[in-house]
Amino acid sequence: MKKSETGRRGEDLALDWLQAHGFWLRDRNWRSGHKELDLVMESEQRVHVVEVKTLTPPLLIQPFEKVDSAKQARLASAASHYVAERHVTKEVQFDIVSVVLDGEHVEVEYIPEAFYPIKRAY
Repeated sequence: MKKSETGRRGEDLALDWLQAHGFWLRDRNWRSGHKELDLVMESEQRVHVVEVKTLTPPLLIQPFEKVDSAKQARLASAASHYVAERHVTKEVQFDIVSVVLDGEHVEVEYIPEAFYPIKRAY
């Protein structure tokens, strides 16, 4: 399976899992210039910016570990644009869905409040 197919399948599985657990989809693969948000979901209390990471074995790291501080900063920047463009008034939360695809075996791990954006002092 190609990397893009693996990623797409992981996003599909993450979306299915989130919807089965009471979230509803606001946007998928939302873009603003070079910025992208995989899934923007909503619950009664919050808007969830969900980064989906999918890997196949053999694993040296877990998929969620690929969301490093640089990626977190890019997600926070994209979310800021999203909130302004879509006039979001609910609190925004950053979550990760980590997906491991091993043939027919699938592991989906939801990590709520996976990180909090850090504002840099300049």
